[in-house]
Amino acid sequence: MSTPDRDGRGTRLNPANRYERLHVEHSASDDLDPSDDAAPTEVFRDASKTILAENDSPDVGFRFSLNPYRGCEHGCIYCYARPSHEYLGFSAGLDFERKILVKTGAPALLRAALSAPRWQPQVVALSGNTDCYQPIERQLRLTRGCLSVFAEFRNPVGIITKSALVARDIDLLGELARQDAVHVNVSITTLEADLARRMEPRASTPERRLQAVATLAAAGVRVGVMIAPVIPGLNDHEIPAILERAAAAGACSAAWTLVRLASPLDQLFVDWLEKHYPERLLRVLGRLRSCRSGALNDTRFSHRMRGEGEYAAQIRSLFMLAARRRGLDRPLPALNAAAFRRPGGTQISLW
Repeated sequence: MSTPDRDGRGTRLNPANRYERLHVEHSASDDLDPSDDAAPTEVFRDASKTILAENDSPDVGFRFSLNPYRGCEHGCIYCYARPSHEYLGFSAGLDFERKILVKTGAPALLRAALSAPRWQPQVVALSGNTDCYQPIERQLRLTRGCLSVFAEFRNPVGIITKSALVARDIDLLGELARQDAVHVNVSITTLEADLARRMEPRASTPERRLQAVATLAAAGVRVGVMIAPVIPGLNDHEIPAILERAAAAGACSAAWTLVRLASPLDQLFVDWLEKHYPERLLRVLGRLRSCRSGALNDTRFSHRMRGEGEYAAQIRSLFMLAARRRGLDRPLPALNAAAFRRPGGTQISLW
C-alpha cells in the first residue's frame, strides 16, 4: 500500500480538459510541470456579477444555491464537482484542488439579491457544488460573510460540509436556529483515519467532524450526517458504525448517496484505487458496476444517487436498518421563512 500523495493532494493526474481544443503536455524535466502534485495552491478572483445559482434537478431538495468558491482544496478523489472545473478552462484533476476561484464579492452580491423586491424568501443551499468551508475560508471568511447576511435577513439556509470549521460560526448559526432558519449536514464518509487521509486529504478528520456535530447540536442547531458517497467495497461496511457515532454526537437525521463517477472522474478514481488500494480494485469496481447496470456511472435522475440492483438494495437496507436503530431515519425539519425581513423595512408575511 502506498503513502498519500505529496503535500496532501487527492490525485496525481491532471488530464486534458475535454472542452479545450489545445493543451500543453510537459515533460518530467520541465521546471513548471502542472502534473507536479507538490505545486502550491493558486487563488484567482472570480468576478461573477450574481451569486445565487438556480437548480431544477429532481434529485436535490433545493432551488437556489450559493458557492463562494470554485474548485476545492479538500481534494476528495470522488468529488462529483471535479468535472465542473473544466467549464472554467481547467483540469478536473490537480487543477481542481489547487486552482481555486474565490467570489470576493459574495456577501455583497447576496445582500443585493435578498434585498431585491422579486426575491421570495426560501431556502438557499450553501454550497451546492464545492465546500463552502474549505481551507481558504479560514483567511477569506466569505462563507461567514454570507451567513451574516442570511442572519440579518433571517433567510433560511441549509449547509453541507465536511469541515469542522463550520463550528467557528456557531454564533450566526445559533441566531438562525432560533428562527428555525438553518440546518447543517456534515459529510462523514469513513471513521478510518488512514482511508480519510487518502480519500479526502485536506478535509477535517472524521473525529473533528464528529466534534463539530456535537458542538452544533449542543447549540441548538439541527444537524444531519451525510454518508456521501457510499463506495461499494470500500466504505459501505462502515455505515452502521458511522450512524452510531453520529447519533451519539447529537445528529438527528442521516442520508446517503452512491458514488457518482462522471467522466473524467472515473479515470481519476480508478487511478487512485490502483495507487492506494490495488488489492481492492477489482472488488470496488465490480460492485459499483453491479449498482450501475454494468457501468461506472448512471446519469439518470432518480437512479444516479442510489443505483439499482441487488447490491444497491443491500446498501439501502443496511442504511435504513442502522438509521432506524439510531433514530436517524427521518429528514431534518423543514426550514421556516416566516421571519424573513429586509433591513430598514418590515417583516414580510408569507401566509
